[in-house]
Amino acid sequence: MNIMANQPRRLESYVGGTWIAGAREGVPLLDASTGVPVAFIDSSGIDFKQILAYGRDKGGPVLRRMSFHERAAMLKALGQALLERKEEFYALSTATGATRADSWVDIEGGIGTLLSYASKGRRELPNARVLLDGDVEQLSKDQSFSAQHILSPLQGIAVHINAFNFPCWGMLEKVAPTLLAGVPAIVKPASQTAYLTELMVRRIIETGLLPEGALQLICGSVGDLLDHVEGQDVVTFTGSAATGQRLKTHRAIIENSVRFTMEADSLNAAVLGLDAAPGTEEFDLFVKEVAREMTVKAGQKCTAIRRVIAPRSYSEALIAALNDRLGKTAIGNPADETVRMGPLASLAQREEVRARIRDIAADAEIVGGDPNNPHVMSGDASAGAFLNPVLLYCDKPGSARAIHDVEAFGPVSTVMPYDTAEEAVDLTRRGKGSLVASVFTNDPHFAEEVVLGLAPFHGRVMIGNRSSAKSSTGHGSPLPGLVHGGPGRAGGGEELGGMRGVKHYMQRTAIQGAPTMLTAVTGRWMDGADTRRDSEHPFRKSLAELKIGDQLVTATRTVTLDDIEHFAHFTGDTFYAHMDEEAAKANPFFEGRVAHGYLIVSFAAGLFVDPAPGPVLANYGVDNLRFLTPVNPGDTLQVQLTCKEINPRINAEHGEVRWDCKVTNQLDAVVAQYDVLTMVAKTRE
Repeated sequence: MNIMANQPRRLESYVGGTWIAGAREGVPLLDASTGVPVAFIDSSGIDFKQILAYGRDKGGPVLRRMSFHERAAMLKALGQALLERKEEFYALSTATGATRADSWVDIEGGIGTLLSYASKGRRELPNARVLLDGDVEQLSKDQSFSAQHILSPLQGIAVHINAFNFPCWGMLEKVAPTLLAGVPAIVKPASQTAYLTELMVRRIIETGLLPEGALQLICGSVGDLLDHVEGQDVVTFTGSAATGQRLKTHRAIIENSVRFTMEADSLNAAVLGLDAAPGTEEFDLFVKEVAREMTVKAGQKCTAIRRVIAPRSYSEALIAALNDRLGKTAIGNPADETVRMGPLASLAQREEVRARIRDIAADAEIVGGDPNNPHVMSGDASAGAFLNPVLLYCDKPGSARAIHDVEAFGPVSTVMPYDTAEEAVDLTRRGKGSLVASVFTNDPHFAEEVVLGLAPFHGRVMIGNRSSAKSSTGHGSPLPGLVHGGPGRAGGGEELGGMRGVKHYMQRTAIQGAPTMLTAVTGRWMDGADTRRDSEHPFRKSLAELKIGDQLVTATRTVTLDDIEHFAHFTGDTFYAHMDEEAAKANPFFEGRVAHGYLIVSFAAGLFVDPAPGPVLANYGVDNLRFLTPVNPGDTLQVQLTCKEINPRINAEHGEVRWDCKVTNQLDAVVAQYDVLTMVAKTRE
C-alpha cells in the first residue's frame, strides 16, 4: 500500500489479525502546516470485547512460552527493521508539524528505546521465563522451608492509550517493556497524529517478527473497550488529567483492580541557581535549555519547561536573553529544511493553547511573543496551526495561582523570580507534582538543598552545569534507563526506568516450600535443595550435560602463617590485622592475626578449579562476596561448589553458569560465601 499517496485515505485498525476500516468515512485529520486533509479516522463497527480476547488468547500464550532473551532478540530484530524504513516515517511526520529534529526524537528515539530494551533484556535478565525478585527468605532453622519472590508475566493484555505529540515514541516506549515482559498489547494513538502510528504498525506487522495477537492497533475511539478489561490486564494513559481521571475511575477498572498507569499534565520547572549570574556558563546554558524546551515539538512535550524560576536580580537579563534567542527561531512548514519550529498539531490545539495563555495572563504579563499574530517563513499562517513562542512574567509568583495550575501545551513558559533557595523549592513544589525539574548551578551546596527539596515532587531531576554540558541529554529527554513519570498532578505513574518498566507487566508472587521444590519452580538452586555428586568434575561438563544442583566438595587446605606473610608481601596488603599479632588481638573482631579475605578466595579457587581446557571457558566475575568468619593460621579450608543457575545465550556457542561457592573451616563454620560466574561451552568439542 502506498501510504504517501497525495489523496487522503481512511486509516485502518489492526485487530484480530487483520486490517479493517471503520464503518463510516470518519473524521478528517489535517496537515498541521497547510490544513489539507491527510487521512480520515473511524473505528465504528469493531468488536472491542473480541480484540481483548484475541490478544489474551492468541498473543499471550506464545509470548509467555518465549524466554526473556528470545523476546529481547525479537525486539532487536524489530528495531533494526524499523530503522531501515525510517525515511518513510520522517516523510509522513512533517504533516504532524514536526521538523526533522523533532521527528528524530519521535522516530529514532522511539526505535532507540526499543533497541535499548532489547539490549537490557539480554544483559540484565536471565534466559528464562521467570524473574527472581530478591534473596531467598529462610523460614526454618533446618532449611526445610523457604520462600522466594518471583515475577511472572500477567496473563491479560496491556491497553496503551497514547497522546498526540509522539505518535511513534509514545507507542514504542510502552510496547517495548510490555512485550519483553511477555504480555500482548493494544495501542490506541491519539487521533490527530494517528496516521503516523498506523504507518509504523503496518511496517511492524509486515516484518512478521511478532507472534500473531502480540500487537493490535485501534485507530479512532476505543468504544466500550474498557468495559471488558479484567484483573490480569493493564491500562496505561498519556494525556490530560481530566481524561485520565475519568478513565481511572471507570467501573471495570475499579471493580477488577486493573493496573492503571497515568501520565498527565505536568508543570515542569527549571531553576536557575543563585550562583548562575548573567555572564556565567550556567546562565547561558539555562537560556539555551529553556528556549530549546519551548521550541522543540513546538513545546508539545510532556516534559517541556513551563515554569522558569530565577533569582529576582537576574530576571530582567534572563527575559532579554530568552527573547533574543526565541526571536531568532525560524518558524514555518517543517518540510522546509531551514525551519526550526513547526506548527502545533492542529488548529484545535492552537486554540486550546491560546485559551490557556489567557488563563495564565490573569497572574502574569506577556513579555515576549504575540499569541494571536504568528509570523512564519513558510506555510500558511491562517490555515496552519502556527504559534510563535510566548514568554510571560509573574512578579509575585508566591501569591499567584494560574501559573502553578494551568498548562499551556505549546511554546509557552512563565518566568517567576525568587530570592532564596527555600523560596525556589517552594515555587517549584506548587506545581503539585511534575515529571521533571532541572536545576542549573555550579554550587554543590545549592544543588543539594534544592534537589533534595524537589525530589519527592518529581519523577526526575536534572542538574545542569558547565561540567556536564557537553554530555547532558537535557531537561526534556526521557531515557529508557530512567524513570518517566511523576507524582501528584503528573499522574502518579511510572514508565521506562529500565527493568522497572518490565516489572509493571508482571505479578510478584511469594513462593513458599521446600528448597528442592522452589529450585524446580525458579530454575535456581538454593541452600537445602537436592544436590548431585558424581565422579566427574562439574567443570568438565558442557551446558548440555550440566544440571542445576551438580556439586563438588573439594579436598582441604590448611592456612599457615607463612601463607599469610607471603600473600601480604606479594600483594602489598600489609594491613595490621594480617601482620601484627598484638594489634590484631586488640581488634574486637579478631583473636589474633588473620588471613586476607582474598587469600581465602584464591585458595578456594585453587581447591575447586579443574585446570584442563574447556568446557569452562572463562571466569567473568564474583557476586555477593562476604567474609563471615575470620581465618587464623592453622585453620583448614574446604569448598562446596554447586551449580546454581544455567543461562544459555541465544545465537552463541556458550552460556553463563552461576556457581554457589561456600568456604568452610574445620568446624564447618562458613568463612566465605559468594557466587562464581563462568562462561561454559554448550557442547564438548
